Amino acid sequence: MAETRDRALDAAVRVVGDQGVRALTHGRVDAEAGLPKGSTSNWFRTRDALLSGVLVWIAEQERAELTAAMAPAHTPDEVADALCGMLESATGLNATRTRARYALFLEVTAAPGILPVMRTQRGLFEEWTRDRLADLGAPDPESSARTLLALCAGLIVNRLTVAPDMPVRESIDLALRGALAG
Repeated sequence: MAETRDRALDAAVRVVGDQGVRALTHGRVDAEAGLPKGSTSNWFRTRDALLSGVLVWIAEQERAELTAAMAPAHTPDEVADALCGMLESATGLNATRTRARYALFLEVTAAPGILPVMRTQRGLFEEWTRDRLADLGAPDPESSARTLLALCAGLIVNRLTVAPDMPVRESIDLALRGALAG
């Protein structure tokens, strides 16, 4: 049964990433996933439940990928390499998922019931980033984590929109040096 849920969530990400949030319906997700009618609504009864489910699904996938990429990273250069790789993946191979994430971010501002889900997921990313920066010796990992995440978000938006080939390494190096210097 969980396979059906996973197929629905994968399909929902494609629908939102390729067609926008307004295209997200239970029926479209069923069709995109090749599932029988009503399958998605069995897992997500309402549109808000589906939106929340997709947000959590995207965040879980991104955290798993980030954790795997960072596992061998123990120095600032290795962390920068991993972050650059993740940014390039987010704007290349996984661009559809990333577009879906950003589209959902904007949508949930009008859906107060979903906003806590998004904030919880953001908090998990901040905590994870703060811990990595603390491991590297950052004197203020809390604010450095927020700054680094904001920089990464801006780089992603630029690469998805106006500057698809924009290099990211220089910006990441600068942010990490700043975080480690205090």
